[in-house]
Amino acid sequence: MTEVHVGEVLNRLELATIHGEPVRIPEPQRLVHLQFRRYAGCPICNLHLRSISRRYDEILAAGIHEVVVFHSSAETMLELQGELPFAAIADPEKRLYAEFGVESSAKSVLNPRAWLAAVRAFVPTVTRPRGMRGAAGNGEGHLGLPADFLIGPDGRILATKYGQHADDQWSVDELLDLARPVSRHDTTDR
Repeated sequence: MTEVHVGEVLNRLELATIHGEPVRIPEPQRLVHLQFRRYAGCPICNLHLRSISRRYDEILAAGIHEVVVFHSSAETMLELQGELPFAAIADPEKRLYAEFGVESSAKSVLNPRAWLAAVRAFVPTVTRPRGMRGAAGNGEGHLGLPADFLIGPDGRILATKYGQHADDQWSVDELLDLARPVSRHDTTDR
């Protein structure tokens, strides 16, 4: 797999959400934050997505279209991510993962920071068994690494982050900082 780098221009992508709604990347009128998560039941990923959901109004106000991809089936995602306020894409064959160079590695779960995130994510789910259903299985790989891409309206990659462990992704504050006008911010591979 080959990583995508800042400055590259993407070919237009025509995707569909888990609800069957069309998603086009790039979008001519706004930025796209394309984020790759691990698997639908990943407690760390879902904790992160709750932080995105809580601040979604700020993300929209910054002119960002939020799109999240999981290497899970649409059926599994509908159960676990069906209520997200932003676009959720199922990619069980990992075609998009391959296109963007998003990999899997044992280091995703071996890093102590991933363990801490798992504990933070697991504690609230003890009272909500539904939230842990995918954590134990569904035949999904648990060694995926997260990745984030900020894509300009012209399809140009403005910033990237390839996670080094399961909890290594942009925070909302980092995303908003990156989305500031390019003239005020030097975008780089991060």
